[in-house]
Amino acid sequence: MSDTLAHAVHGELVVKKSRFIACVEPMADRAGAVARVAALRSAHPGAAHVCWALLAGGHSAAVDDGEPGGTAGRPMLDVLRHQGLEGVLATVVRYFGGVKLGAGGLVRAYTEAVATPLLAAPRVRLEPTLHLRCTLPYALEGRVRRELEAAGAALLAAHHGALVELVFAVPASAAPPLRQRLDEAGQGSLGWLDHA
Repeated sequence: MSDTLAHAVHGELVVKKSRFIACVEPMADRAGAVARVAALRSAHPGAAHVCWALLAGGHSAAVDDGEPGGTAGRPMLDVLRHQGLEGVLATVVRYFGGVKLGAGGLVRAYTEAVATPLLAAPRVRLEPTLHLRCTLPYALEGRVRRELEAAGAALLAAHHGALVELVFAVPASAAPPLRQRLDEAGQGSLGWLDHA
């Protein structure tokens, strides 16, 4: 299992007059990351670079934003990987101080800019989620919805036909006891379907 961050953490680093403003925050996907980076560009119009790294499953990315290839985004992504994080965006806004740092200096600066705020960052354990689908009589819908809420399940869809069909996501560890409670509440009238 991986961890994510409970909330955004910030840090700032000055290396040879260049200022590196870092933020590491929870982020689910690339669309959210791109929007966050665009907001940072607007907030820091005088910045030389807004480099970023996203570690979020298939949405991962490492962007150098004009820095020499592999000196910013990749080292930032490596920090997130070594910390065992998932669903996290690291951004670093760089104001150039007039002194070139060289490739090694850039790698060290971007690595430290991201790693330092992570030292005190509160983490949250990510738990796998299962998607379940069941059918039930209308009379049980209210009770089943209350059980789903109590278990921390997210209702994804409800279809009303001859029976009610509910599709929901639940933390994997909560799925077996929830399913047992629902079966008991339904007294055999719930039907479990394979989730497509």
